[in-house]
Formats: sequence, C-alpha cells, structure tokens
Amino acid sequence: MQTTTPSRQAPPAATTLSPAVDATALVKRFGTVRAVDGVDLHVRQGEIVAFLGPNGAGKTSTIDMLLGLTTPDEGSVQVFGEAPRAAIAHGLVSAVLQTGGLLKDITVRETLELTASLFADTRPVAEVMARAGIAEIADRRVGVCSGGQQQRLRFAMALLSDPGLLILDEPTTGMDVEGRRSFWSAIRADAARGRTVLFATHYLEEADEYADRIVLMSRGRIVADGTTSEIKNLVSGRVVQATLPQADQVSLAALPGVDDVEVKGDRVVLHTKDSDAVARYLLTQTDARNVEITPQNLESVFLALTSDETGAQPPADDQQKGDRS
Repeated sequence: MQTTTPSRQAPPAATTLSPAVDATALVKRFGTVRAVDGVDLHVRQGEIVAFLGPNGAGKTSTIDMLLGLTTPDEGSVQVFGEAPRAAIAHGLVSAVLQTGGLLKDITVRETLELTASLFADTRPVAEVMARAGIAEIADRRVGVCSGGQQQRLRFAMALLSDPGLLILDEPTTGMDVEGRRSFWSAIRADAARGRTVLFATHYLEEADEYADRIVLMSRGRIVADGTTSEIKNLVSGRVVQATLPQADQVSLAALPGVDDVEVKGDRVVLHTKDSDAVARYLLTQTDARNVEITPQNLESVFLALTSDETGAQPPADDQQKGDRS
C-alpha cells in the first residue's frame, strides 16, 4: 500500500529560495590524507551540473557528505537550507548510485511499491515508471533485467519522493550506447520539469552534452567551475586532425607549438598552440588530406587540468573504497 499525492505539480523544494546545494570549505580526512581539501560547491535550483574528476579526486567523498552518509571534518553543507539527512528525510533529495539497493527476486513494480511504502508522500508508481521508461517491464523480475534497465529502475525509485535535487553517481556505468542515450533522454525530460541534477560521470561526452555547468575536481580541490565553453577556454591551443597514412609521429611531435601527437590508424591528431603552422606543414610537406582544425575538446582540458605532475597516489579513502569517482 502506498500513499500518493497526484496533485503536486513541482518538486517540494521549488518553493524555497535556498540554493539546492550550499557547501563551504568542506574538508574530509582519512588518516593523514585530506581527501577533500577545502571544497566550496554552490548549486542553484534548476541547474544540471556535471561533477568531474579522475579516480582519487575526492568526488565520491564529497557526494557522500552531500547525502549525509559521512560528516565533514571541517566546513558546512546544506541542501535546500537543511542538513543533508534532514533534506533526505523530507524527500528533497534522492540519489542514483552505481550498484546496490535492488532485490533480485521481486518485480520492477513490486520494488517501486516497496520503496514507496517507506515514504508518507510519493508520486504514483505508474507515473515514475513511465517517466523512467520502464513501464513495459513492470512485471519483470529485477534479477533478469539488464544493467541499463536496473539503472532506470534506480532512477524511478529516486523519483518517487519527487525530490528537488537528484544526485547521480556514475549512473550509466555498464550501459551500452543506446542504453546511455535512452537513460539521458529520460533524465533530460525530468530536468526540464525544474529538478536540479548533479551528476558524476567518467563519460566526458555526457558532461559536454547534458550539463549546464561543469565542476572539475582534482586531488581534493575544485580546479575549474563554469560552462562547457568556459572550461574548454581554460586551455589554450587547438586540435588539428588529418588523414595521414604511415605518419611520422616523431617528426610531427618536433614541430614548433605541438604539445601532443596521437596516431589512430590512418588518422593523426595533434594538440598545438599554432594550428595554422601545423596545418600548413601537413598540407605542403606531407600527403595529409581531410585536415580539420577544432577547439580543444573536453577530454584535452580534463587531462591538462587534472594531470598529477608530482606522481602522487590517489587519496587513501578512494584507494580503500574503490572510489566511484
């Protein structure tokens, strides 16, 4: 038996003026390691924010503090003006994590009905199944659902409380291309209703395509925060690509202004601060064809801003927990 309130039209936090996330000077230590080192993270209501960083960056530890799963050693965090656990208790925030939380021997519908019974006020089960795109598998046992279908079930479970903030931690891990596209279509449609979304992902193209804003974390600190175009502009130079069979990678790398050269079959990719000179060389001194010049992509910026020149190891908490970040 579930209690529903079909008349509610917007996430419960939509009437408040508080930021969806207001975290200041967060610090989390594991032994002598500062896994999170003075992080400020402020997310406005209605934003879709990608939270990026390499393994060991501290993203999972930060997300755990936003969800009230762990307490900051220093700093403060509020969700819609409340402590994280209070916000969760009031149905203001839900999370879609990579694994866990599913009983394999009951159906998709039964899973949602069981979850709904834990809340005093939920959206109808049929509604959240439709919004998550799993209505057609309502009577299928969870154990025989694909990985992508199980993630969509977790998404439907997160929607039951009609949260103002939805936190997604690597939500499409293990999905095929079509599954990822379908999942993000459902997320985008739901975000269009005014819900705030904060998601961590290893798939940079997801951040590029779906986020209003990107927050990039490295070694416990936020190293960049802005729109996709603003983030890309943080690294100078352009990418020159061309078809060049049997490319001489050593000679290309020696060209003035070239930072990196990749050879992918007959295709060569050069990252350079002087794209005009590189293109001129390719067209006049080699047999290159199909030459393209583009701005730095998100992957290039990600690597430039998060590379660890000191060769330091990932923070101890992430090594111990197998960081999802």
